[in-house]
Amino acid sequence: MIADLYEWLLFGHIVGAMVWVGSLATLTVLSMQVRRSGEPEAIGRFVRGLRSIGPALLAPAVVLVFVLGVWMVSDSAEWALGQRWVRIALILFAVAFLIGAVFQSRTAILAQRAVSSSDYGEATRQLRRWSWGMGAILLLLLVIAWDMVFKPGL
Repeated sequence: MIADLYEWLLFGHIVGAMVWVGSLATLTVLSMQVRRSGEPEAIGRFVRGLRSIGPALLAPAVVLVFVLGVWMVSDSAEWALGQRWVRIALILFAVAFLIGAVFQSRTAILAQRAVSSSDYGEATRQLRRWSWGMGAILLLLLVIAWDMVFKPGL
C-alpha cells in the first residue's frame, strides 16, 4: 500500500491548510494593493470577488482542515482530543473561524453595500477593516501551525 489512512488524512489536512493560508495571504496583499490604488473600479471588482471566493475557495479549505484534523486525531493511537496541543489548536481554530464567519463576512457585506451605492470611501474603510481581520486570522493560523509542530505540554 502506498500510504495508510492517517497519512492520507494528514496529506489532505496539510493541503487544506495550504489553500487556506495561501488564499488569506494572497487576498490580504491584493486588498492592500487595491486600497492603495484608490481606484473605484479596482475596489469594486475586489469587493465583488469576495462574494465568490469565500464560498468557493475558503469555506471548503476550512472544512477540510477541521474535518481531516479531527479525523486524524481520532484515527491515531498516539493523539487524543484531550491533549493540550489538540485543545489549543481547536480553540484557536474556533476563534479564527468565528472571526471569518462573523467579522469578515459582515465587513465584506458592508463593503459590498458601499460599492453598490458608489461610496468608495466607505468601501475602502470596510476593506481596511477586512484586511485587519485577515491579518488576525493569519496570525492565529501561524500559532496553530506552531502548536501542531511543537506540541507544547505533550
